[in-house]
Amino acid sequence: MRPGGRLTIVPTPIGNLEDITLRALRVLREADIIACEDTRTSSVLLRRYNIPRKPLVALHLHNEKEQTERLLAELRDGKKIAVISDAGTPGVSDPGYLLLRDASGVGIETDVLPGPSALLPALLLSGLPPEPFLFYGFPPEKPGARKKLFASIAIQPCTTVFYIAPHKAERQVSELRELLGDRQAAIVREISKIYQEVIRGSLSEIAARLEKGVKGEMVLVVAGCSDAEMSEEPEGGETWQEEAKKLLSEGFSVKTIALEISERRNVPKNAVKEFLLSIK
Repeated sequence: MRPGGRLTIVPTPIGNLEDITLRALRVLREADIIACEDTRTSSVLLRRYNIPRKPLVALHLHNEKEQTERLLAELRDGKKIAVISDAGTPGVSDPGYLLLRDASGVGIETDVLPGPSALLPALLLSGLPPEPFLFYGFPPEKPGARKKLFASIAIQPCTTVFYIAPHKAERQVSELRELLGDRQAAIVREISKIYQEVIRGSLSEIAARLEKGVKGEMVLVVAGCSDAEMSEEPEGGETWQEEAKKLLSEGFSVKTIALEISERRNVPKNAVKEFLLSIK
């Protein structure tokens, strides 16, 4: 027998308040407690749909561990708890995952409702192949870790998706261009809102557009490694990373290796450099 109450992850609109399901509204009405990223933001949605007043508990990145313990205790006491974020599906680049993981781990009944997320609309609006794709959430804050991640996707054939902050967008798009080459990409911003916009083009074209300034929530979608780039692999199946490591072990300089592999494998020199520096 499962202990305690029930935990439900409830997606909320990412822009247009009409983008909420009847089931989500029912779960919110039936909840004993609603855990939300920002109580002020969530109150607007709850008033809009006449959700009866009930305890709102702040659950955000700065208190997630502490509040998870508190909310687990409430669940063990039989409470029904709904988790919402400011927008979209909690647990994906937003608080909620830790509580869901821990509640499931102790046998508490859990559920995740389908609903709004910026990920899939942006992927499809980009015009790039949607299958397969890789999703990384927000890029790392530290430049070294971010460049290492960007370099690691240089030979991935998958379309890659990032959430991206507007004040960091130009810099991070430029870094991608340096490490991946001038691939096709798209910025999709303000999804489902009145000023929704899709900016498509090469990474250099998008970076130039971002120089003019841009606001709002944004998703960056980047094309994967092309067939032409993939065809540069030798018959033995050795990847460029393996070849780079071998040349490094033979005493060649990072600069020499980057130039050699870039010319023969059609891989951006900066991607090779970042890879080698990350393993030295």
